[in-house]
Amino acid sequence: MVVRPAAPGAGRAASSPLPALVFLAFGAAIAVLYCVSDAVLVNGSAFGAAGIAGAAAVAVGPQWHRARPRWAWRLLAAACLSFLAGALARPWAVEQDGLYGLAADAATVPGYLFMLLGLAGLLRTRGRLPSHAVIDGLIVFIGAALCSVLLLAVPAGSIADRPVLVSAFAALYPIFDVILVLILVSLAFTTAVRRPSYLLLVASMTCLLVGDVLYAIIGVSGQLTGSRLLDLPFLIGFPLIGAAALHPSVVDLGRAARLPVQAWSWQRLLLIGPALAAPFLLTVVVSGRSATDRLVLGIGGAAMVVLLMMRAVSAVQGYAAAQRRYEHRATHDPLTGLPNRLMLATEVRRLLTTNPAEETWIWVYFLDLDGFKLVNDSWGHHAGDQLIAEVAARLRAALPAAVTVARVGGDEFVVVHLGDRPDAIALAERIINCVNEPLQIRQAEAVITASVGIAGTRLGSVGPDESPPVTADALMRDADTAMYQAKADGRGRWVMFDASMHERVRERVDIEQALRAALVQDDLRLAYQPIVDLETGQLIGAEALLRWEHPDRGMVPPSVFIPIAEDTGLIASIGRWVLDHALRQLSQWRADGTVTADFWMSVNVSPRQLRDPGLARALDEALTRYGVPAAAVVLEITESVMIDPSSVTGQVLADLRGRGIKIVVDDFGTGFSALGYLRSHPVTGVKVDRAFVAGLGASAKDEEIVRAVVAMSSALHLTVVAEGVETTLQQGVLAVLGVLYGQGRLWGEPVGPAEFVKQWAVSSTVPADTAQGRAGNS
Repeated sequence: MVVRPAAPGAGRAASSPLPALVFLAFGAAIAVLYCVSDAVLVNGSAFGAAGIAGAAAVAVGPQWHRARPRWAWRLLAAACLSFLAGALARPWAVEQDGLYGLAADAATVPGYLFMLLGLAGLLRTRGRLPSHAVIDGLIVFIGAALCSVLLLAVPAGSIADRPVLVSAFAALYPIFDVILVLILVSLAFTTAVRRPSYLLLVASMTCLLVGDVLYAIIGVSGQLTGSRLLDLPFLIGFPLIGAAALHPSVVDLGRAARLPVQAWSWQRLLLIGPALAAPFLLTVVVSGRSATDRLVLGIGGAAMVVLLMMRAVSAVQGYAAAQRRYEHRATHDPLTGLPNRLMLATEVRRLLTTNPAEETWIWVYFLDLDGFKLVNDSWGHHAGDQLIAEVAARLRAALPAAVTVARVGGDEFVVVHLGDRPDAIALAERIINCVNEPLQIRQAEAVITASVGIAGTRLGSVGPDESPPVTADALMRDADTAMYQAKADGRGRWVMFDASMHERVRERVDIEQALRAALVQDDLRLAYQPIVDLETGQLIGAEALLRWEHPDRGMVPPSVFIPIAEDTGLIASIGRWVLDHALRQLSQWRADGTVTADFWMSVNVSPRQLRDPGLARALDEALTRYGVPAAAVVLEITESVMIDPSSVTGQVLADLRGRGIKIVVDDFGTGFSALGYLRSHPVTGVKVDRAFVAGLGASAKDEEIVRAVVAMSSALHLTVVAEGVETTLQQGVLAVLGVLYGQGRLWGEPVGPAEFVKQWAVSSTVPADTAQGRAGNS
């Protein structure tokens, strides 16, 4: 499928109200001309122009705006032409005898049928009408029908000194008008937003009703035509319905948009009030009429009483249903339909208060989906919602009906189960297996896991030493604590809570809070480890490594605080801090001659940073601020980044490489190492993981792996850096295998900037015996 860009300005004309305004101005001019001119030819031409233009606008406007349903508007256009033909033929037809005298009616009556069917088509798009709208519409309908039939239709049809068909048609028009009132009221009661097209359509139909009533009034005395001004409402109706079709809001007339409130508002009472009063007022009028008239009035009044009773019942049922909906929304998750945290806590508290005859345990399982953030960030929130809904459906289908399943957070679920310990463990395995099955997300297969924490207590029991009973909040908190332990143990597993976990969780929370404070107070530090040429020992670069010295704990290993930073989202802010400080240090070293112009600074970036479209721009600003060329910066990414399905990540990498920044794959060979990934991403080098370097000189397999990496990298024109070099034997094997650069304890541990300058500023090479001494003393 080829998508072509729209021409400049395309779409603006179709969404402009200007055509409708111009058409209204045209209609106003025609109406003024019709009123001021007495010439029959001018008046006929004006009426014909208004009718033809109105029909054309009704036919073209909805198609132009792609309004639905099209067939309904075509029927309304046909109705305009029928009304026009009938109005133009009436002055001639009333002078004729026989069937010719019915020519105007023969054209007008089909127009009413077309119009009513067209309006019914618009009403049909509302779907099933709510009961309150139907009842209120029927009340207005009956009131209007009583007035129309008893005051207009019956007298007009009872005139004896003219043909029966003429009287029948005269009585038929008020009936059409009553049906029109019913449809208009139904549209009004089912339209939430009254936009211009709706108002113009109602105004047009009102003009039609006014014109019909005026003709019906003179028809009671036997007249079939009168002053030309009687046709003015019909003439005005043509531009109004044409403008309704030309206005952009015409598309809303074909959309379901019901009123959310069922109450009798003052606007609704303006219609219903007169209808309810009609039977009482008509009692005076028909008091001297026939028994049939009085019977019709009595039946109409009784029908209104029944409808009012039905309306009261409908209101009570509606409010009860609304109350149930509100209660359900307050206690259930809108995405999955599962109970939410509020309802779950209520259920757990209820279960804890029971005291069964047999020993029964209540088990609370706290689930957190591993990898959900990657799906959400990579494919968007819609894909994340799809995943959540699918997991919820799986849990409901896989677990017994007696088990309670609730959603308590973004990717967090809670399961409540009654049973013994073996049952609890079996259910935990069932949950893990249920979630682990592949899911289809956007025509791709995603595999996620769940970390599950379990906490339980015996129903009816008290704590040790007669302590108070376990509360619902405490039970859920313990399950949450166990879940975090499951994540720390490797994810995709379940862990049963024990009291020692509280201390570990408190320690994790303390580290997180202290890490946030260290970032704000600028207490983090960078250490720099040299990268050298394996043959000459010349310094060619350094890797900036993050270090944190806690005021009480001392040096906190990166393996401890980096996972916490990733889980809490702090890694993005920390990553920006590292980039800024590393570039500032590189600028200073380049300025004072500590390093050469070819020296590069290597910095690790997290997958979360690479999903930020503003990363390249922020790096541009830092390079400009510190006067560092892009070629002097190397960003190290993990292999997992290369399988990130996010188009944002790919675009960010392309933007970075387009600016001249080098990109290398860190710890290459330990994850998703594949030639296809390297070819499809703009990487410039790889770093061989220390696990393969450690075995060089002793393991033939490790040598073959490094040899294969070098061969592949050479074919793709990628640089190779070996990490974790600790001995001269490893250095020699790497050089023989074709690796150009190395990094490790052989040349020095990561040190602060002052120590780095002290070791490397005087000479760009380090004698082998000095290197060995460093390795031995570290």
